Amino acid sequence: MPRSRCLTRVTLVEDHELFAEALDVALTLEGHEVHRVPISDDAMSTGHLFEAILKSRPRVVLLDLHLGASGNGASLVQPLSLAGIAVVVVTGNIDRARWGECLSYGARTVLTKSSPLNAILGTIRMIGEGRSVLDREQRDRLLACFHEERGRVVDSRARLESLTTREREVLDRLINGNQVRDIAQTFFVSEATVRTQVKSILAKLGVSSQLAAVTFALHARWRPPVRHVS
Repeated sequence: MPRSRCLTRVTLVEDHELFAEALDVALTLEGHEVHRVPISDDAMSTGHLFEAILKSRPRVVLLDLHLGASGNGASLVQPLSLAGIAVVVVTGNIDRARWGECLSYGARTVLTKSSPLNAILGTIRMIGEGRSVLDREQRDRLLACFHEERGRVVDSRARLESLTTREREVLDRLINGNQVRDIAQTFFVSEATVRTQVKSILAKLGVSSQLAAVTFALHARWRPPVRHVS
């Protein structure tokens, strides 16, 4: 039997069907009023997801960061928080800088999907009671991780911006798994020319291998140049 009725209106935004169903059942048994926003295989914009969540008039939103084709759930944290909704991120991501990012956008706390069910239930109960769910010291540590990581990303992007247009195109093709020979054929130049360009890329990024350059660009969430089809 539920302990009480409709303790809190909770909306689940989660693309993992089984996990969402388990949370739905557990929260309902606790007496919460639960609504689920379905995440389809087709991409939904942040705006459409935001509107769908608001329609359920939640007090608390349990939000996953990975929403399949709909992208990064972190983009929903700030608009939901500004709407007066308590956002609790429940994620499989263990990157503490990402957690800090969510807190900077207004999330009340971040819980892993491996957290005990009682931790999630307790967090919702504390929010319903108007209590803090994350101590100041832990919040500050996570925010520090985010700011440090953001500083590294800014520096990385500055290095990437120093690449010439052709070097960016070469890096894009390295990211896509092309070999020097393939890149040379694409641009109608010699392999020696491409190797010189790769060497310049490595020097500007401060890395020692093509794999490290690819990792560097991906970590900085670098967007390659738009390819023009002739």
